[in-house]
Amino acid sequence: MNPTSILAGILVVAFAALGSAKLAAVPAMRAKAEHVGFSVAAYRRIGLLEVVAVVGLLVGAFVPVIGALAAAGLLMLLGGAVVAHLRNGDRLREIAPAVVLSLVTLSFLLLVVADLR
Repeated sequence: MNPTSILAGILVVAFAALGSAKLAAVPAMRAKAEHVGFSVAAYRRIGLLEVVAVVGLLVGAFVPVIGALAAAGLLMLLGGAVVAHLRNGDRLREIAPAVVLSLVTLSFLLLVVADLR
């Protein structure tokens, strides 16, 4: 196993769980949606994008450019998450998951792009 596939695995597990929880609108995700000022429907759309990105990461194992595009999309979603948390005055504890996943996603993206060269 190489570092790229390990990071991809981490991202797939994390975003499959987060995205499906948002799609299912579990109570914890409903509360988070309300906290950051999103409707449940908007949060479900974010969850759908996360699940689509998971599919892109999985396809990326065979077509690396698709994995890179999926990671770029996740970075945009995570950037929005950080902005939403900052806008609500959240502390580091609430922002940390988005920041950590952003760093993992960025690392994955940089490795994939380096392999494409």
